Amino acid sequence: MNFAALLDPFLIAELAALGLGTGFLAGLLGIGGGMLMVPFITVIMSQRGVPADLAVKMAIATSMATIIFTSVSSVRAHHKRGAVRWDIVQRLAPGIVVGSLAGSLGVFALLKGTALAIFFALFVGFSATQMFLDKKPKPTRQMPGTGGQLAAGGTIGFISGLVGAGGGFISVPFMTWCNVAIHNAVATSAALGFPIAVANVLGYVLSGQSVQGLPAGAFGYIWLPALVVIAACSVLTAPLGAKAAHSLPVKKLKRVFASILYLLAAYMLWKGLRG
Repeated sequence: MNFAALLDPFLIAELAALGLGTGFLAGLLGIGGGMLMVPFITVIMSQRGVPADLAVKMAIATSMATIIFTSVSSVRAHHKRGAVRWDIVQRLAPGIVVGSLAGSLGVFALLKGTALAIFFALFVGFSATQMFLDKKPKPTRQMPGTGGQLAAGGTIGFISGLVGAGGGFISVPFMTWCNVAIHNAVATSAALGFPIAVANVLGYVLSGQSVQGLPAGAFGYIWLPALVVIAACSVLTAPLGAKAAHSLPVKKLKRVFASILYLLAAYMLWKGLRG
């Protein structure tokens, strides 16, 4: 893929549509766009001659990079409402940074893209089931001490780094299980998305420097054209999705979206097994 190909209007249109769609759904359903972005970016890159193994890795890394931008606007909105539990953020963030770097700088670089595709498929399938059933964990305890939150943060950051997601499907259930009110858990998870994204992106960039055969526009494992277009478009539609959430049947939409996630998980599983 050369630089001239990056200016292809069809490519820009594809990425813009993906950004607009994921931004709207993130605002509407309160989920990050990683689960949608990774399969579609994988398809887009594969169609342009990027080997499947590399396409999966770059899709995961690029998806995570977009969270840096989307999390900032989300956190500002939640903070204005006083919903972010900054005390929890302070305790989870150090573990998140360590776990993220261990995942993105270490394990991510060592694993083949096909293995990551299979892991992604299993994670998305599990997350889709949670969304479809709309099950919420019963709050049975309080947040653990500093050591426990450090370990929890490490787990959240590590898994997020392997699937290119912001960690909300892990951190929100964990916090609500620990008696954190759901609106605080969602807001705090949004705030945690920033250190998750920054630490993982740093790992993706460093671990990708020695990789051979990267396509034009690559910065480590980050594909800059997709990052720029998707981030710019998703920021535009996320507020529209949040507004629509107050008038649309979100529970029913979640089940429809979960069904779509099953299809995307099946595609990524096929991609991994085929590779």
